[in-house]
Formats: sequence, C-alpha cells, structure tokens
Amino acid sequence: MVLLVGVLVLLVSLVVVIVLAAILTPGRDTSSTLLQWKGRGTTKNLREVVLGRCYNYITMVNPELGNKDCLKIWETLQDAFMYKNPCNITTDDYQPLMDLARHPVPCNKSLFWSKTNELVHRYTKIDHNFLTLEDTLLGYIADQVSWCGDPAGPGINYESCPKWTECESNPSTVYWKMASKMFAEEACGVVQVMLNGSIDAGAFRSSSIFGSVEIFNLDPNKVSTIQIWLMHNIGGPKRDSCTGYSITRLKSILEERNFIVSCEDNYRPVWLFQCVSEPGHEDCRLCFCGIQ
Repeated sequence: MVLLVGVLVLLVSLVVVIVLAAILTPGRDTSSTLLQWKGRGTTKNLREVVLGRCYNYITMVNPELGNKDCLKIWETLQDAFMYKNPCNITTDDYQPLMDLARHPVPCNKSLFWSKTNELVHRYTKIDHNFLTLEDTLLGYIADQVSWCGDPAGPGINYESCPKWTECESNPSTVYWKMASKMFAEEACGVVQVMLNGSIDAGAFRSSSIFGSVEIFNLDPNKVSTIQIWLMHNIGGPKRDSCTGYSITRLKSILEERNFIVSCEDNYRPVWLFQCVSEPGHEDCRLCFCGIQ
C-alpha cells in the first residue's frame, strides 16, 4: 500500500513538473491562435525548398562551396525565427546563419540593382560575368521565399507574415538587409549597379536597400570604380538620366566616399538584350543600327 501511494505521488509530481515547464518555457505558446498579418505566409515545405536550393547551389551553381553544411544552414535559419514574434527579429538572430553561408565574391563581378529585379536577373542568366545578391548562396536559397515564426505552436506561421509597412524588424527585411550588407562588404574591383530610369520616384532612392545599406558598406579600399547602368523601358518613359537629380545625388554620395563613379544611359549590352524581345520597336531599330 505504501509503495502504491509512493508511485501515485511520483506520477502526480511528474505531471505538475511537465505542466509548469510548458507554462514557463519562454517563446513556446501552445495556444492555436496565430498572429495575423498582411503579407503572404511561410512558403509551404520551406525545409525542403531551402535544403534543395542549398544542395543545388553547392553542387551545380558553385561547386567550390561543396564543403558548406546545408543541413546546418537550414537548422540555423530555423532557429533564427521559429517560435519568435515576427516583429522582434534582430541581427543577432541571423548572425550565425550569415557566418555559416558567407563566401567571397570574385572581383569585378558584383552587380547591384534597384527597381530592375526582372531585367537584372534575366541578364545575369545569360551573362555570367556578373553576380547579383541572388546569385550568392544566401540570396539563392531565399529568393522569392517567405517565412516567419509565431509564439504559438507549431512555431511557424503558414497563413501570413508581416510586411515591412507593418513592422521593420520582420524576418524578411532583417534577413535581406544583412545579406545585402555582406554582399557589399565582399565587393572588390569594378562594381556595377543597374537602376531604373523609367520610374516616377527617381532612379536612386535613399530609402532603398541599395541606397540605405549597400552603398555605405562598399569598401573604398577594395572597390576602385562604380559604374552606373541607367536603364529605361523599351518605349520609355525616360524620367531620369545620368545628368538627372537623383543620379547626381548618388554620384555625390559615392564621390564623398572616395569612389570613382561613371554613368551610362542604357548600357548597350543590356539594351540590346532588352531589344531581343521587341526587335520591331522603334527604339530597338535605332539600337540595332550599325550592327552588321
């Protein structure tokens, strides 16, 4: 009888300990109510997507990085956001991941961009002399992918994630700012930037990641020249130029940091590439003249 009572007391004690641990464990809310946001939720099968991209990158895209541990990279990414309020993400959360996935970028190949997402990546697919952030390991695994955590179980929110307008310290914004900073720090030699001269806001915007993060993390001791490619849409409009206000302001910022800066309206190789899809357009007939 005494033995039975002892066993019962032990079982009750264990139940109490387990309940208290569940209640007191920080960052683990087992309730089913997820926070609601305006952005798209975590990409389905995120683990498989990240691992698949990572293995493809280190085996096919850049075999020199074959020693990178993709499983560790995924686990470190997961630890950065799971069970965390997606508006309270910090650089400390991502620093272990940045350290794991960081790798050098060859000199003269760094290509920055702002508001030219589709064009710049179509171009780098056919001209492998240049690399964007999305062509590095950190950019490759995260391009067009979303993720965020939630204090409630299961720790990942597949329904919605915060946009940067809802809170700046969200998983996506913090990740891309840190990756952009690292990409700029790795740049050396001649650096290129492709900007959009057809948008109303101006080709250079100080609020963009390029304008607020990347240009201030370029190292004047490593980067000799910055070449600006100011591209316009086929058929226009041509709202900005190399002599326009926003580009003049960009040149001034860069020259104050001791960079040599040049600018070319409609950099010819990219302009010809644009015209491949619209060879009959008047702008492209002018573009192709003189080519035998």
